[in-house]
Amino acid sequence: MSRSTVAGLLFLVFGLALPNLATATETQAGTVTYHAFANGEELTGRGKRVLVQMGGLSRLFERPLGIPIPAAPITLGYFDNTNRNTRETALFPDGSRCTVWTDFDSLAQLEITNEHEEILGFDCTKATTEIRSNRIEVWFTEDAGMTGSPSLRLVAPNALVLKFVQNGSSGWIAERFGSESGGAKDLSGQPTPFAPDQWGDKVDSAEYRARVTESYVTTVTVFENEQISFGNEIENPTDPSDAGTFHYSKGTVAVRRVVLPPVDDDTMVFAELIETSNGDAYDRTGSVFLIPTERERSFLDGLKNGTDALPVVTSNDAEYQGIVATEDYLPPLELIRFITPFGIGHFNEGSKVRGLEWDENAAYVMDVTALLPRLRGEVSIGVFIGNYDTGGHRVSLRLRYFPGSKLQRTTPPVRHWTAPLFNTVNALEMSGQNYGTLFEKDTLTVEFDLPKGVEDVQLRYLTTGHGGWGGGDEFNPKQNKILLDGKQIASFIPWRSDCGTFRELNPSSGNFWNGMSSSDFSRSGWCPGTTVSPVLIPLDGLAPGRHRISVAIEMGAKAGNSFSSWNVSGVLVGRFAEPATD
Repeated sequence: MSRSTVAGLLFLVFGLALPNLATATETQAGTVTYHAFANGEELTGRGKRVLVQMGGLSRLFERPLGIPIPAAPITLGYFDNTNRNTRETALFPDGSRCTVWTDFDSLAQLEITNEHEEILGFDCTKATTEIRSNRIEVWFTEDAGMTGSPSLRLVAPNALVLKFVQNGSSGWIAERFGSESGGAKDLSGQPTPFAPDQWGDKVDSAEYRARVTESYVTTVTVFENEQISFGNEIENPTDPSDAGTFHYSKGTVAVRRVVLPPVDDDTMVFAELIETSNGDAYDRTGSVFLIPTERERSFLDGLKNGTDALPVVTSNDAEYQGIVATEDYLPPLELIRFITPFGIGHFNEGSKVRGLEWDENAAYVMDVTALLPRLRGEVSIGVFIGNYDTGGHRVSLRLRYFPGSKLQRTTPPVRHWTAPLFNTVNALEMSGQNYGTLFEKDTLTVEFDLPKGVEDVQLRYLTTGHGGWGGGDEFNPKQNKILLDGKQIASFIPWRSDCGTFRELNPSSGNFWNGMSSSDFSRSGWCPGTTVSPVLIPLDGLAPGRHRISVAIEMGAKAGNSFSSWNVSGVLVGRFAEPATD
């Protein structure tokens, strides 16, 4: 076969995950070792890729720089020149396997150039292509006596790819070529087959990527299609130690005890909530929260025994139950603040608006990695939606843990630190817990102790204004001020002016004479159908010891029976200067 014919059969495939783990230190008829580079320099922090050929089959794997984590699948790539396909296969820790098969003829063709380059003594021809806005350059030879490539996305039948470059700056290049003796071995040095006897489930590339990715992720389901409604009698488990779901405050709060994984501090954690209306047509305040229990009292006492079991803050001749940290109590730690849309799901069929297709549910996803110290071990997690409907809402909640590395750590990770300070979301509204109205004439103040060795301290602050009439704080910008030890350190106006973006989530939102819908109006830090993003306020140079944080809000005055309120929550987050030692 001529060089031009071989070059014409060069192909590029996108969308396949690259091999990431070697199971062998094998060498057969031929072996090529590649290293990654960027801007002309070798990337020493990456493993080497090794291509080994036995007969008409070439195997590609990556030798990692350490020991893979237990969840890591064993992924290998194969070039089958006899049957003209590539195979990417993954063996999972539970013993299952899946494989992607890709025919050479289905791959994208490269353009041949007249340029040549010598690599490891071989005269290599250059080919190029541009796919998905990426310019790819490939150098190949058919004189090496073996075939394959450093990437399953690049296939040269009857030729060997020795280098490829993406966008002129990064890629892989062969650093060593030869034939070596010795059969294939696994990481423990035991003999292993060159190729698996069974290829497992035959899947497409999307399914393959999903299975490989999910093998790294730990998912904890907290609630599954749980009803949160008012006055609908749902019987609680009789055993207080039961791990089932408990409902409180006339059904508007659901709480469940779960065991969370003992992950490293370099893990990322996301909370994911799905909500749909089960009969309630209005936008409602919602909160996902964790209940700290290390002090003498906790929010669980209020859930079980009523608001009188919680410590109180007295202000403006009113009592506010369980809203600040005290010597014997920590308030609920808020993971997600969300506002339900107007009637999503339940009212879709009965609400027709020209040009709009309603979404089936609302999805809320929040990065809660900063709260990781609280998201391990046995904890109680709750969801609150303030509503007055016997159907109410249905929610599903899960926590997703994403490892920070494919390899086991050789040094301790940075340790995170958290301290819940305040939370005025009245999740016990239906049990008499007061709204956050103290800001009309007062500030919210809480004291805390900062331990030695904690650095980069920030206040993770959530705030939304409520009061749904023309003069209420829901529709009027109001300044929030944060004071540390009596000195103002932050001031801003929480405001969302993008609420019209989420019209498709709000089927029962009222449509007005001028074409506006209620869900379109700008609001104080929230929109119907969205999460509320935390504001991170640095507490620069904070010394260890006792300190005081205050929150002041320019809350509007009452108007008859109408009043404004503010839902604010705050937790301190930071890191220890020194990692943990055994």
